[in-house]
Amino acid sequence: MAGKKVLIVYAHQEPRSLNGSLKKVAVEELSKQGCTVTVSDLYAMDFEPRATRKDVIGALSNPEFFNYGVEAYEAFKRRCLASDITDEQKKVQEADLVIFQFPLYWFGMPAILKGWMDRVLCQGFAFDIPGFYDAGFLKNKLALLSLTTGGTAEMYTKTGVSGDFRYFLWPLQHGALHFCGFKVLAPQISFAPEIASEEERKAMVASWAQRLKTIWEEEPIDCTPPWYFGQ
Repeated sequence: MAGKKVLIVYAHQEPRSLNGSLKKVAVEELSKQGCTVTVSDLYAMDFEPRATRKDVIGALSNPEFFNYGVEAYEAFKRRCLASDITDEQKKVQEADLVIFQFPLYWFGMPAILKGWMDRVLCQGFAFDIPGFYDAGFLKNKLALLSLTTGGTAEMYTKTGVSGDFRYFLWPLQHGALHFCGFKVLAPQISFAPEIASEEERKAMVASWAQRLKTIWEEEPIDCTPPWYFGQ
């Protein structure tokens, strides 16, 4: 939709991968709609995933005992966070929709993307206590996980060997995104691209492009335990 701003946080090492193609087609389709699209290509940026003392510029609020969460919160309020963090926060702040594009590692995000979450979504910026879940500070924004798996769709069912795919989405969508107030759109899961044919991989990319044509009409999921675990 013209005028909308989209941030794609992209975590894959190989531009010619399916993740790379999914990111590329999203940029093309959303740009064609008149959206402003920004990509944070975390590997290309050599993004620092570790939450350390270096994230705070200048003095600590408690030099005797280092507590990362407290120090990041205080540094956010004093505008003393490292520039790589504030650069990402600015992109998030300006976005109407944030898309996370990544391969599933151990039912979670690659370390570089997990580190982006750890460092960028700090207290004061993304949430406060109180001020989380429906009251989270990013509550006027949409978020969407677009991910690829090693396992097949059949493996990720209630009776499958890996359990329902919604189980692994709980900590990502609910514990992180919804916690910060994001309204979560249904995930885009491209199952087992490595064992798919070239035609099947093309179809995965095409179905993502197709979905993005009407993405602004979508309603968020009901991000509560029943969506993930049933009644």
